[in-house]
Amino acid sequence: MPIKIDTIKKYLEERFDGKVEILGVKKLGTFTDTIKKLGYGDTFLVTFRREGKDRSVIFSTMRKDKYGHQYLWDRANVLMFQYDAGQRLPKHAHPLDIGYFNAEGNARSVRDANIYFLLTEKVEGTDYFLDLKRLKTEAITDLDIERARVLGEYLAEIHSEKKDEPELYTRKIRELLGHGECIMGIIDGYPNNYEFFSDNDFCDIEKHCVEWRWKLKQYTHRLCREHGDFHPWNIKFREGTDFSTFDRSRGEYGEAADDVSTLSINYLLYSLLKHGKLDGDYKKLHDIYITTYLEKTKDQEIFKVIQPFYAFRCLVIASPEWYPNHPADIRKKLFNFTRNILATETMNIDEINRYLE
Repeated sequence: MPIKIDTIKKYLEERFDGKVEILGVKKLGTFTDTIKKLGYGDTFLVTFRREGKDRSVIFSTMRKDKYGHQYLWDRANVLMFQYDAGQRLPKHAHPLDIGYFNAEGNARSVRDANIYFLLTEKVEGTDYFLDLKRLKTEAITDLDIERARVLGEYLAEIHSEKKDEPELYTRKIRELLGHGECIMGIIDGYPNNYEFFSDNDFCDIEKHCVEWRWKLKQYTHRLCREHGDFHPWNIKFREGTDFSTFDRSRGEYGEAADDVSTLSINYLLYSLLKHGKLDGDYKKLHDIYITTYLEKTKDQEIFKVIQPFYAFRCLVIASPEWYPNHPADIRKKLFNFTRNILATETMNIDEINRYLE
């Protein structure tokens, strides 16, 4: 929905208790220079001046779509979670308010909801996917290596917070399969009888995932704090290794393998696009990231539970809707990975390329 400057001005004056001057409104996330072509909503940067000081904030809204956001409360649930849980994760952009746009386009902090938005602080920096994109044509640097290491350390740190609530772990695995944004929802977003993966193939994937759901019921002791969507579009670096994360998603507590696989699969994706396999500088970054995480956590058990999480992320990055420009051979390798990883009892992280065959 279009942002109305006069209603935004009124809202900001109420929120920050004083007169403001709107300096600019800019829509973000157009995906014009990225291999990713779809998001769940619209984001606007609003710059304003109050009492002589300039400030920037982000308005985030969600659109109605087929990924489990069909109803108003579906979309409200996501933004309410981000507002609440985003305040309790280290290095996460600080949520400033939760509100909505009503039918007339007015922004309110509560009541009469029509479209919800999330207001967060504006964090400076460069999206991490741009680092990975750069490595397609440039050599790896020491800073690239340090950033991969820091990301592994960060996950180890947040995953160190455990929670004894078996039902919450079970829900996490159940939603990994059945949530509109996860395995079954993403599969339902594919065309019928997709040219690279038939309906029967997808049915087999879902059957394997149900088997994994029952396997993972014995791992409820692994419940820990997580980010939930730790991919390169949700990480922004400033100078050196200082960074922030964005868009914490799908639960405050869950399985560590969720975060670990999410970034891992993106190193693999960029490497596939350059080398056709995990190789070269991308492999170096991937291995540093994984090794650092394992050194900090001593979590070898993760390779007994990570399989359905890798499958989920493969289904996302193989999707012709989310990533429409992949060559056919890349999609085929990603589907091979999905099928093979689900058939593996204990993953060998050193043999990722074998799962592509």
